[in-house]
Amino acid sequence: MPEVVAHALARHITQRPPIEITLPWKTPDGPPVTATLLFYSRERKALNRNYSNMYLWKPALVSAGVIPDRLPGERFKQSREHGMHALRHYYASVLLDARENIRALSEYLGHSDPGFTLRTYTHLMPNSQDRARKAIDVAFGPAAEDDSDDGAVPVAV
Repeated sequence: MPEVVAHALARHITQRPPIEITLPWKTPDGPPVTATLLFYSRERKALNRNYSNMYLWKPALVSAGVIPDRLPGERFKQSREHGMHALRHYYASVLLDARENIRALSEYLGHSDPGFTLRTYTHLMPNSQDRARKAIDVAFGPAAEDDSDDGAVPVAV
C-alpha cells in the first residue's frame, strides 16, 4: 500500500473507527457473514451506492468543477464518463505514466490477462515517440558529447 494511502486511512480510522456489520452473503437470503467496514453511513450501516453517488461522489465532482451544481429540486447532470469507474481508469493512467509495466498493472486491477489490460489502457500509455526522442537526447545530447567540435550542423526535428 502506498504510504500516502496508509496515512489517509490512518487519519480516517482515527476519526471514524471501523465497525463490524453482519449481512447476508452473495444473495439476500444467503448465510450471514460479519465483516469490518472502514467506510459506512451516518447510520453506521453499509454504504448504499445510491447514497454514495448522490451525497458523496456527485458533490465531489461539483467541487472539482467536473459537473455543474444542481438546482434545488433537480437531479445532478448525468455524468457516466465521470462515474466511480473513472477512478479505476485514473489509477491505471497514473501508474502507466509512472512507467509501471502492463503485467503488474494487470495484476493490480485484477485482470487475468495482461493483453486485456493492454487493449483497454493502451491509449493512456505515454507517447512512445516522446520516449524515443528523449532516449536519443540522453544518449547523444550535450552531456554525451566530447569537447571536440566536428562542425556538424544540428538538424531540427
